[in-house]
Amino acid sequence: MVMAGLERASAGRVVVAGTDFAGLSEDRLAKFRRENMGIVFQAFHLMGTLTALENVAIPLELAGRRAPLEEAKRQLDRVGLGQRLGHYPGQLSGGEQQRVALARAFAMRPKILLADEPTGNLDQTTGRMIIDLLFTLHREEKNSLVLITHDPALAERCDRVVRIEDGRIAAGEMVPA
Repeated sequence: MVMAGLERASAGRVVVAGTDFAGLSEDRLAKFRRENMGIVFQAFHLMGTLTALENVAIPLELAGRRAPLEEAKRQLDRVGLGQRLGHYPGQLSGGEQQRVALARAFAMRPKILLADEPTGNLDQTTGRMIIDLLFTLHREEKNSLVLITHDPALAERCDRVVRIEDGRIAAGEMVPA
């Protein structure tokens, strides 16, 4: 994900929220992400040896936030997992794991939320529920939401759509959804 600074651009420039990634060290990129971005990956990326509560609390602790466990619990309650705090990822369904990932991403109150194929590993019904939740949280937080998807129905729910073909913005560039 070049836009998140997780991968370096092979050409051109990446400027996010006025910050040019080209000259930033890995530490500065990590600090920028911590202060500005939440990321929801297709594959969840939860730590299997940590409970749901701990998975959400970790970024809060690393950022030096006060009462990280209380905030993590609040976020898990918000996504309907308040009763699963002590469960490990292996004890959760795919939809529950993705909700933990959403809680973790929103816990830091990011200005920008990146969601890379957030329903790619889920069945259709669970995927719709996750997307509804994602848009609800986005509206409540009033942050910028950037979705990467191959799903035309999901793209239709977005305010703007940028279609990329072979690594380039396709004809028509940004089009209203």
